[in-house]
Amino acid sequence: MLGRFGPAAAPVLPVVAASWSLPRRLRDAGGVALTFDDGPHPEGTPLVLEALARESCRATFFLVGEQVRCRPHLAREILAAGHAIALHGDRHRLQLRLGDREVADDLARGAAAIAEATGVSPALHRPPYGIYSAGGLRAARAAGLQPLLWSRWGKDWRRLTTPRRIAARATRDVSAGEVILLHDADFYSARDSHRRTAAALPRIITELKRRGLDTVLAV
Repeated sequence: MLGRFGPAAAPVLPVVAASWSLPRRLRDAGGVALTFDDGPHPEGTPLVLEALARESCRATFFLVGEQVRCRPHLAREILAAGHAIALHGDRHRLQLRLGDREVADDLARGAAAIAEATGVSPALHRPPYGIYSAGGLRAARAAGLQPLLWSRWGKDWRRLTTPRRIAARATRDVSAGEVILLHDADFYSARDSHRRTAAALPRIITELKRRGLDTVLAV
């Protein structure tokens, strides 16, 4: 049982992430990676894309297969804008509640949805909630997916947070090589949370630029 749950604490305990070889930072520390989970979303994704375009910033979007099938054109728009596409899963389900075969099937369906919509097979994977089961981690690696967690987050899914708080939390002590977790959708979080994320983005980008940090793709 302990082995199955072993990687689960990796998002909050760097020592656990290291023991399971789960990266939380970029290997090439040439900049900072802005990453967005849970989309594509009919309102949140365009808002985030517009904010990124205004500042000529690049980001990596971890997409959910069931949302890609609903709006494949947004997945294509992300790619056409010069951003990277990665896999978050086919459905937003906690791996610890799934059997190993269920996780493997979910990864395959999600990757297929992205490939069908965009013509690109994802190379990176981040599980829902950032939590891997041991079997889920094996399945991701067996599918040729590179896991990537995060080193900074805005906790932008919260109902009572604000754009100012999101930006401050995401950029606190930020340095080259960081991976910042944000969300461009509210499907699995507080209603309208994507609006606060989009409003926080200019603050985040301004602070990164103040520190001389470029935004780079996580791929």
